[in-house]
Amino acid sequence: MSRRAAANLVLAVIAVAGAIVGAILLSKTTIPGDLKTPKIDVAREFAGTDLGDAAAFERLLRWTFIGSQVTLVVVLALYAKHGARYVRDSAAGPIGTGFLLGMLGLAFVWIAQLPFHVVDYWWAHKHDVVEVGWFDFLFGDWLALSAQFLFVCFALLLAMGFARRLARTWWLPAAAAFVALTLLFAYISPLLASGLRDPKGPQLRAEAAEIARKEGVPSIPLKVEEVHEITDAPNAYAFGLGSTRKVVLWDTIVGFPRPQVRVVIAHEYGHQAHHHIIKSVGWTALVLIPTALLVSLLTRRRGGMARPEAVPVALLVFIVLTIVATPLESAASRRFEREADWSALRTTRDPAAMKGLFQRFTSEALADPDPPGWYHALFDDHPSGAERVAMAKAWAAREGVPVP
Repeated sequence: MSRRAAANLVLAVIAVAGAIVGAILLSKTTIPGDLKTPKIDVAREFAGTDLGDAAAFERLLRWTFIGSQVTLVVVLALYAKHGARYVRDSAAGPIGTGFLLGMLGLAFVWIAQLPFHVVDYWWAHKHDVVEVGWFDFLFGDWLALSAQFLFVCFALLLAMGFARRLARTWWLPAAAAFVALTLLFAYISPLLASGLRDPKGPQLRAEAAEIARKEGVPSIPLKVEEVHEITDAPNAYAFGLGSTRKVVLWDTIVGFPRPQVRVVIAHEYGHQAHHHIIKSVGWTALVLIPTALLVSLLTRRRGGMARPEAVPVALLVFIVLTIVATPLESAASRRFEREADWSALRTTRDPAAMKGLFQRFTSEALADPDPPGWYHALFDDHPSGAERVAMAKAWAAREGVPVP
């Protein structure tokens, strides 16, 4: 074995060992290891009409999602095969041509996936989950597409810039730069958010402050986002890092029964208390680093990422690896959500409210509480409604708290 091959082998072993250690550290949770959740009779716990409506609603969305992912791979595979021919027609230089090829590839993807987005919108509008009109739907989609264009093309500029200077080792500093950008976006996203306001009622503000204190994050503010003109669906989220951290309730959930709202607030503060945002960036790093390496290896037949001919192949490899990594990232996200649920139960000591909350998600947001196991394992980033009701019951049994 040559010295270079031996060095590469050592680096590979170190990288794999580091990834394993990182995954173990990121997977730590405060949920007791001996917790046993009961088997839930979904038909008994969720109203029959709601259950059927939710299952029917999400069934179509699952298949349009699968169709969109298959279409995505097929379109990019064709582009990877034939896209290099467009290089001959460009006079923009290597990096400029790579930028244009990236934009062209994304345009093909958007056109191919547009029918699936239209079906999803029609289905959600039919079931009163979204309220926006067709014009706002299409215009909003263009705005989202523009953001994707900017992100992907900036990533291409970084990769090609590093590749032109570092040849075959470009992937390591590029991956580090991508992770740094992810951290930066996580930090500044609350600063860029618009439409957030303070809660109107003093009681809600006081209860949120008390929950935040119990969770150990008293300095993080609660905000409300006005979305009722866009959707009737309830939701809440936590975002930001360090001094920008916030917890946000959609105004569609503020009107829920107060015990359920407290559970939602405690859940989101649980995310902040257990540092789930920074841990999510850690999982992103675990995926990005090997992805950048494989992009480097699989684009060499096109001259490597320093050449614009490699851009269509890079897009295909990146998307395929992202899809392949989805089950890992989904499992990590479900683990974070379970820990936030557990934190909310410890803070509110109200398993009945948590049970009622997720029953309400089925009736008002048409969230299927019992999705197909294969889809749930591969793609769902939240526990199912049945799993969350089971956790509430398990906590209640452990603490001796009755659940009606």
